[in-house]
Amino acid sequence: MSVSTRRRRYAAVALATVAALATTTACGDDNEGGGDTGAKPEKLVVDTFGEAGYEDLVKQYEQQTGIKIELRKVAQLNEFRPRVVRSLATGKGAADVIMLEEGILNEFKLNPNNWVDLAPLVGDLSKDYLSWKYELGKAPDGRLMGVPTDVGSLGICYRTDLFKAANLPTDREQVSALWPTWDKFIETGKQYKQATGKAFVDSDTMAVNAVMFQQKGADLFFDKEDKMIADTSPAVKAAWDQAIALADAGITAKITTWSPEWNAGFKQGTFAATACPSWMLGIAESNSGPENAGKWDLAAVPGGAGNWGGSWLGVPTQSKYQTEAAKLAAFLTNTAGQVAAFKKSGPLPTNLKALEDPSFISYTNKYFSDAPTGKIFGESVQAIVPTHLGPKHQAVKENAMEPALRAYETGQLDKAKAWEQFTKDAATQGAF
Repeated sequence: MSVSTRRRRYAAVALATVAALATTTACGDDNEGGGDTGAKPEKLVVDTFGEAGYEDLVKQYEQQTGIKIELRKVAQLNEFRPRVVRSLATGKGAADVIMLEEGILNEFKLNPNNWVDLAPLVGDLSKDYLSWKYELGKAPDGRLMGVPTDVGSLGICYRTDLFKAANLPTDREQVSALWPTWDKFIETGKQYKQATGKAFVDSDTMAVNAVMFQQKGADLFFDKEDKMIADTSPAVKAAWDQAIALADAGITAKITTWSPEWNAGFKQGTFAATACPSWMLGIAESNSGPENAGKWDLAAVPGGAGNWGGSWLGVPTQSKYQTEAAKLAAFLTNTAGQVAAFKKSGPLPTNLKALEDPSFISYTNKYFSDAPTGKIFGESVQAIVPTHLGPKHQAVKENAMEPALRAYETGQLDKAKAWEQFTKDAATQGAF
């Protein structure tokens, strides 16, 4: 497919699937009108999801600039995305700086005119970040739509107290040695279940997400021309089969990720382990509460390196203060900003100097039994090979794959029917 043809396709897709994403202008809060006024704002609004680790950073920025920063946090991506879509559609209420996760970034690339080209405002930062991460922040028309924040290098979070009760090792090196492969991980889960009678992991979807992103350079639900291939992708089938094996082993708690039951499960010990991309550390700590400090630790993920998640910061053209918003985005993603965010909540730096910073490399996470998270996650960054995510990746994952796996896990569908439901729903969710 030629570049011009592909761009025409992007335009057509934008009309079909995100027709509501108009370029009507507005700024953070409910102010009308867009375009850079050149004035210094009294306030800038930042929209994030999950735990980005920006709380202390925005206070620092306020002190340095005199500009008030309103940080609007949403817990879940599936709640965050509709709010961004709505603000772009109505031309009202968009933040000045918006976090764009990898699963939704390509969807917003369909209409790049909604986003400021940051390159003229922040300069050439291409040598400051992991090269593939920086390039993925560009829209098809070449504009720098987002500056990189983090990547989601993989690990396994586990409860040392629950492992001890099951007569399993608790030392992170010994625990990592238990599961060089996912099959060995399942064997460990069976030992835990036999010893305690309790679930080892939260759900089968924890495995499907991790395994998908361990398929180096693979196409997942879409090929590189953004054609739907969910039913034929070897990477998707490998991840699906591993999730099915996890469910068949009977070691999952059968709870939906991000649900209230899942949130409470961290604190209550409903499960002893779960997949932990680096950004999950802050979420696990928040859900577990201070009473469980020191009970969690971090081990290697079965099957090798992979990248699950990660984001960019973009500035919508709705913002009245595009220059100042771009400065804020650059501040939050520079060397010091990324190291500080990592220490606060776990998002793994993509800034090259941050990855080499001694305070990052030597950082240990007190909540996670003083695990050397800087070293553990930092060493895996260079091994990450990005997978291709199509413009409707998140919709297919959340609304087709995961529901079908949950239906199998809970006994509502057999294997054949679950796969049939997934591929049928994937075609619908992934349609342009």
